[in-house]
Amino acid sequence: MTKLLAFFKAEPVLVISGVCAALSCLLVPPSPAYLEYIDLRVLCLLFCLMAVVAGLQSCGVFVVLSQRLLSGRKNTRLLSLLLVLLPFFTSMVITNDVALITFVPFTLLILEMAELRERVIPVVVLQTVAANLGSMATPVGNPQNLFLCSRYTLSAGDFFAALLPYTLMSLAALIVGALLGPGRTIQVTFPQQARLERPGLLGALCVLLVLCLLSVFHVLHYGILTAVVVVCLLVLRRELLARVDYGLLLTFVFFFIFSGNLGELPPLREALAGLMEGSSLLTSALVSQVISNVPAAVLLANFTQDWRGLLLGVDLGGLGTPIASLASLISLKFYLRSPGAQGGRYLLWFSLVNFGGLAVLLAMAALLG
Repeated sequence: MTKLLAFFKAEPVLVISGVCAALSCLLVPPSPAYLEYIDLRVLCLLFCLMAVVAGLQSCGVFVVLSQRLLSGRKNTRLLSLLLVLLPFFTSMVITNDVALITFVPFTLLILEMAELRERVIPVVVLQTVAANLGSMATPVGNPQNLFLCSRYTLSAGDFFAALLPYTLMSLAALIVGALLGPGRTIQVTFPQQARLERPGLLGALCVLLVLCLLSVFHVLHYGILTAVVVVCLLVLRRELLARVDYGLLLTFVFFFIFSGNLGELPPLREALAGLMEGSSLLTSALVSQVISNVPAAVLLANFTQDWRGLLLGVDLGGLGTPIASLASLISLKFYLRSPGAQGGRYLLWFSLVNFGGLAVLLAMAALLG
């Protein structure tokens, strides 16, 4: 029992998705049709991206970038801004959860060393929002974008045209938010200077990342990409294959089964189709608040051809409750483990910033039509 509880704490989304898939199988008995539910292309692209990002992390790319940007004499407002912009831009490539895993512990350490404890909550909350909003700017920034690009065969032009105005608005708001508060000059130093490691591997990983992006936009077949990535990593550094989040891949399989089975139930299908026809944007944003934006995208894609409304809804819907984007729970977990953590105060800040940002962006979407 203890092991089961530990596993649930470590992989709550995997467990919940597995239970949902199993329950849905009671309503729609297993059959060969289940294979049609599973999007193999999405699973292969996720696998390749996670392997490449794990390699970039092992080369020290993001730690070196952080140290070079943050070292030296800095105004505290500028320091806050840099700490917020790092996850905003890096999440476009390494996903929102990886960006927060990389930079939130780093931020807690820096602000503690600089005796800026009062800025921890606002900066970490803004970092969380930055990662969730920055990641929506690219197809590889988060899993739901990757899934929807594949599902609706979106071109680069369609994708970026739909999301660029909201990315720019988010960036402007985050800059203003990060610069608020008193400013003073401090010296930022690191006890150990990070260095780039394995330059040969780093070069190969950059090439593989470009191939991943080409595959996302259907320039390169996902089967060829997967074969190239696996062979290259087996030759260059096979342990990176073990660092792939296979739990996330299995979670997607469970969600594919769950959403596919729900789509076979006429009453539910008609109800969801009606809601999506009324407003795919608002429906997907609201559903994201309850089940998070990744499963919301997988579920609701079965009931609409309005890819733009669904894409915006699940991306903007990553703001709001802590489970709207499960990456938000990563920041909360790290903060609660820090000295002097105030969980209630953090959640108050989190709610004000997230629901405020969600309201502004949804109003913007209504104005832009």
